[in-house]
This record gives sequence, C-alpha cells and structure tokens, in this order.
Amino acid sequence: MRVLLTGARGQLATDLAKVLVDEDIIALSHGQLDIASRHRVDLAIGTHNPDVVINTAAFHRVDDCEREIEKAFEVNVYGARNIALACKESSAALLHVSTDYVFDGAKRTPYFEDDAARPISIYGISKVAGELVVASTLERHYIVRSSGLYGAAGASGKGGNFVNTMLRLAREGRAIKVVDDQRLTPTYTPHLARKIAWLIKSEGYGVWHVTNGGDCTWYEFAAKIFETAGLNPSLSPTTTADFRAPAKRPANSVLAHGMLQRHQADDLPAWTEALEAYLKEIGVV
Repeated sequence: MRVLLTGARGQLATDLAKVLVDEDIIALSHGQLDIASRHRVDLAIGTHNPDVVINTAAFHRVDDCEREIEKAFEVNVYGARNIALACKESSAALLHVSTDYVFDGAKRTPYFEDDAARPISIYGISKVAGELVVASTLERHYIVRSSGLYGAAGASGKGGNFVNTMLRLAREGRAIKVVDDQRLTPTYTPHLARKIAWLIKSEGYGVWHVTNGGDCTWYEFAAKIFETAGLNPSLSPTTTADFRAPAKRPANSVLAHGMLQRHQADDLPAWTEALEAYLKEIGVV
C-alpha cells in the first residue's frame, strides 16, 4: 500500500512512519507540502498516486487560532478540502485526523461518534468545518478524533507536548498550576498510530474516536507524570476561569470508542500505562 503522510515532522506522523515501515510511505513535511496550497496538494497527490493519504497537518495552537482566524481556516478547512478534492481526483482514500475539541463539553458522559459537534473555540470550529468538507467531498474517508496527544517527537508547533512541559517546569523548580476542571483522555501517539495503521486497511470508512483508555483532568495527568517520574514539584490545581486562556476549552471532552467497540477493536491501553511507556521511551524512568 502506498501511503502519503502530511505533517511528517509532527509527533503523530513520526510514529505513523515507524508503524507503517513495511508500506510504501511518502512522508511530506510542511516545508515540502503546504496543504493550504491547492496547486501543491494536487501536484503531490497526482505525482505520488497514493492508495491512501493520512492528513496529520493542522494549525493546532488553540489560543493562537483565536487571534489568527484566517490561518486556522486556511489550514484546517481549506487545506482539508484541498486534500479531499485531490484524493477524489486520484481515487485515493483519506484519513483525516481531528480532535475532541469539536465538542462543547456540556455532556457529563463520554462523547460518541454520532453526538452533535458543538465547538466553542475557533480551533474547534475550524476542525468541525474540516471534517464536514472531507465527508461531503470524498466517499472513501476516515475521520479520526483523538485528544491530548504526546509522543517522542514532541509537539514542535506548540514548543513541546504537555508531558515535556511539565517535566521541564519541575526540573526548573517552578511552582506549577494546572487546570482541574477539564476532563479528557491523554493519548500516546504510538498507540494511536498503530490503530490508524489497522484502520486504513479495514475500509471501515466514517468517524472514529481513538484514544487511550480511561480519563483524567489535566491536573490529574500532571500529578501522575510527576509520580511516575519520581519528581515532587510544587503542583496545585486551578480552574479554567482563573487560567484565563484566550480560547474556551470543553469541560469534558472524553471520547467514547463506539466504532472500535462495534468492531471488537477497543484494545488501547489505559492512559496511565501509556504514560509509563512514554516516560520509558524518553529515558525518564
């Protein structure tokens, strides 16, 4: 299978390239393929003629999206549409990576794939719009929503993923405050990558929720990072209101694995196990 991978330097794409090592992979970074350029997308997909495109490219700095609305839509909506149109032209399937931030967080229980998307941030709005243009343009599509991603390649566009940031702050001896009223499931990118590799061979088109198991708040996640790493920094909980981030975040964005359960494929490890695996991978434990 020939797989064209966008956003190749990101943490998810890096792990996808490792998992798909036996496939014919064309991995293109932002510098090699700006998905906001229709011409460049058409040229790349037309030249390489992939069986499937995996789009991990996104403008995902959530707070910056509030200030850079045009860029958010240029990448997350028009970029997704450019890829979907080129895939349609070349008869390729498309797996488009999306986010838990498509939901408003008002639901008290985990969100299933068919729950209504009600985003509350520009980032979330742009990702919902990207999902819609993919689904309306291309029949052979997968939309994979996940949350709280972290992996060994880091989150270059954000200056480091959450785990790396917490470890750095602890080693600097900083007092750390983390929000304790946003619940999610942190997800280790090698585990997500393995499930995506399975999914593109399944032809199970549609919307999928793929995260590690269980859930926690960001504060609980931070506490577990320090416990597992054997660190004891000054850590205290705070609220979303006190944190005063420019973008609104959902209070609950835990994703239910309805499609994985239906296909008897809901076997991702718990988030606590995933965290330990990551800390071992980067040599912390």
